[in-house]
Amino acid sequence: MAKTKSIYYCQNCGAQSATWMGRCRQCGEWNTFVEEIVAPAAGTATAKTVTQSRPVPLNEIQIETDTHRLVTSIGELNRVLGGGIVPGSLILLGGEPGIGKSTLLLQLALSLPQHRKVLYVSGEESELQLKMRADRLPETNANCYIVNENNTQAILQHLEQVKPDLVIIDSIQTMQTNALESSAGSVSQIRETTAELQRYAKTTATPIFLVGHITKDGTLAGPKILEHIVDVVLQFEGERNYGYRIVRAIKNRFGSISEIGIFEMTSAGLREVLNPSEMLISNHSEDANGIAIAAAVEGLRPFLIETQALVSPAVYGTPQRSANGFDTRRLGMLLAVLEKRCGMKLMAKDVFLNIAGGLRPDDPATDLAIIAAILSSHFDIPIDGKTCFAAEIGLSGEVRPVSRVEQRIHEAEKLGYRRIFISSYNGKETTAHRISVVRIAKIDELLPALFANS
Repeated sequence: MAKTKSIYYCQNCGAQSATWMGRCRQCGEWNTFVEEIVAPAAGTATAKTVTQSRPVPLNEIQIETDTHRLVTSIGELNRVLGGGIVPGSLILLGGEPGIGKSTLLLQLALSLPQHRKVLYVSGEESELQLKMRADRLPETNANCYIVNENNTQAILQHLEQVKPDLVIIDSIQTMQTNALESSAGSVSQIRETTAELQRYAKTTATPIFLVGHITKDGTLAGPKILEHIVDVVLQFEGERNYGYRIVRAIKNRFGSISEIGIFEMTSAGLREVLNPSEMLISNHSEDANGIAIAAAVEGLRPFLIETQALVSPAVYGTPQRSANGFDTRRLGMLLAVLEKRCGMKLMAKDVFLNIAGGLRPDDPATDLAIIAAILSSHFDIPIDGKTCFAAEIGLSGEVRPVSRVEQRIHEAEKLGYRRIFISSYNGKETTAHRISVVRIAKIDELLPALFANS
């Protein structure tokens, strides 16, 4: 009788070891190795179906009309996916608990055309719980099938019976296959169940959404190979204190990874935010200082965000540097540029920075707006509410150009702004606008140009 073979897996990165180890050599985490059975005893292994395949010349492969992307009624999701759902694709959606992953996918299932069948497989909620959730949503779909199951062999049987056009697995960490004896959520189970679902998706051209849990570090739980197996990795982000959610593509084999989709969480589900600029700019008094508007770009979408700064004397001796929604190290760099190139004495000042709306922009064009907000708070002079900024700051104090400046100017003009500060090195080829375009080359030119009338 053959013995059962086991191996130790790191639950953080998926590294293998023949013996237990206190610290993983790959990721450096402690006490993450767990023993898992990878080869069951003789007679318990499940036979795998061997598919007969043959190489086909590329020019002989025909693309039929019904294999084009499945365009959903959720425009923000279509944008992130690159125009719709590709048949046979495996899409992984990750996010924090309670952020709205299940709500988004249930809305997707209910919003598809009535002739499209959807199978929603839930390993976490019962059919009654999903029905209660669906009753709160405005969309309905008579061809949306719900099943509470976590065994992949049973799921594959349901798929053969229903033959859906879209499959949703919620979540992949709760799935389990008979081919392995380890518990659900282990590295080997996640890898094997994902591989089984991938084979079904590719052979039947059926797209499958997988809901994935994340760790306390914000990374997707399970082995790193999970992100390599799937075709698309989507990250669902958002602050719990705000109602806004962002879907961001981390990996996309069928489109750009620069796009984002913005939603607002309401009592009736997720609502698409078509104009993020109005969402991210709050109404405030005209004489409020320390507020500047940045013309940012995420992917191909320009929008305006509000940056707030507070500069005050350090009453506790040690100056504090705190940033919400912005990299604290980059804030320190911008403050060092102000001290070195503009002669500002901020060494004994507390500096607090906040990006309104709970957004975390990665666009370097927000640098100039942050500098302007800090200057406004330091000198206690408000910035005109119809002024915005779009430029990057270099270590030598130069105002560096940014990409897609025309889109930024057009967005600011559309929202009624009268003046925008950009880099002098952005070129003179910009078209004529009703908005005043102010070009500066050095950071020390910002102060007189910004507060000339103050």
